Amino acid sequence: MRSMPEDPPGTEVPTHWYNLAADLPEPTPPALNPGTGEPLGPADLAPLFPMALIQQEVSTERWIEIPEPVREIYRLWRPSPLIRAHRLEKALGTPATIFYKYEGVSPTGSHKPNTAVAQAYYNQAEGITKLTTETGAGQWGASLAMACALLGLQCEVWQVRASYDSKPYRRMQMEVYGSVCHPSPSQLTEAGRAMLAADPDTSGSLGMAISEAVEAAVNDPDTHYSLGSVLNHVMLHQSVIGQEALAQLGQVGATADVVFGCAGGGSNLAGLSFPFLGRNLRDGGTTEVVGCEPSACPSLTEGTYRYDFGDVAGLTPLLKMHTLGHDFVPPPIHAGGLRYHGMAPMVSHAVNLGLIRAIAVEQADAFKAGIEFAQAEGIIPAPESTHAVAAAIARARAATTAETIVLGLSGNGVLDLPAYHNFV
Repeated sequence: MRSMPEDPPGTEVPTHWYNLAADLPEPTPPALNPGTGEPLGPADLAPLFPMALIQQEVSTERWIEIPEPVREIYRLWRPSPLIRAHRLEKALGTPATIFYKYEGVSPTGSHKPNTAVAQAYYNQAEGITKLTTETGAGQWGASLAMACALLGLQCEVWQVRASYDSKPYRRMQMEVYGSVCHPSPSQLTEAGRAMLAADPDTSGSLGMAISEAVEAAVNDPDTHYSLGSVLNHVMLHQSVIGQEALAQLGQVGATADVVFGCAGGGSNLAGLSFPFLGRNLRDGGTTEVVGCEPSACPSLTEGTYRYDFGDVAGLTPLLKMHTLGHDFVPPPIHAGGLRYHGMAPMVSHAVNLGLIRAIAVEQADAFKAGIEFAQAEGIIPAPESTHAVAAAIARARAATTAETIVLGLSGNGVLDLPAYHNFV
């Protein structure tokens, strides 16, 4: 009988964020000014972001130190556990070993605080008093609301209308933290009014909500905009996930053969996988990375790799990414955090270089896998996470050798139970 690794012990909270840009064989194409077509400079981004984040956005340094006040807040839930899925393995009858990196232990129940805390910290340090943002299912909005509460900032959130209506507890969570949450599109911004005039019954999209949040930020000198995915500095902050996973696997003598992460804007997938990719590129590692996106919003598997706006109204810079078109309005699937027309430029670049493989998962298959996981392991995955769960289960079922599978469980589904109820 082969020796089975057990649950790895905890590790220390990382002292630095990891930047994949330092190890890529080709640099990620830069963001462009939509007016001039030239690469963005710091002055172009200053109305939206503090200088520290702008510097991180363009950095090619491999390691960037995490400020101690950020690490102090991280310690509320980090390091997150890497758990051996013994019961799921038994239920599947697989020779594979399955680990899941569980980000649902954070105060808001997802991976999003990893960057929310960092962004709030740098904005507060620059004298900003308020942040605006968008959110889909609400994990990001709740996380930024929490970070702003902890660091003494105001927070205003535009939530995609489909999720605002179907996930009221996320809005309530934001309000408990002292933030304001609006359904998007709204009558509060010029962009929102235009969208409603074009389609009064629209279910909204992340691209629409981004337009409203950006507009609100640029019209107030004391306010900045905060983005929960897509941009390079967000990928950077999320790298604590993969760094911990690598260390935890090492503590039990295990190596990941394949890593599965759900993919919407790209932050969860990048946070888990980029440290593994860095090891592949530097040390000749062979870990396979698979991004799992919803079939209803398949930017990586069906989109085109080109420059596009990150929002519907065209207020953002042009980003080189896999995109379905910035005017694409996805159907109101339950995995609201994955309803984005594009993908992070750095993730898109990694896919284009063949470093990441992408698959699309049907919503019914995702929920079925989420229920199977819950009944085996006890944790109800967030609807977003179920896409990675489905892919990992399929891989484990097909396994004929003792390979090691690592799954990113990006959050829990405790506030998403109506979606599960509707599926059952």
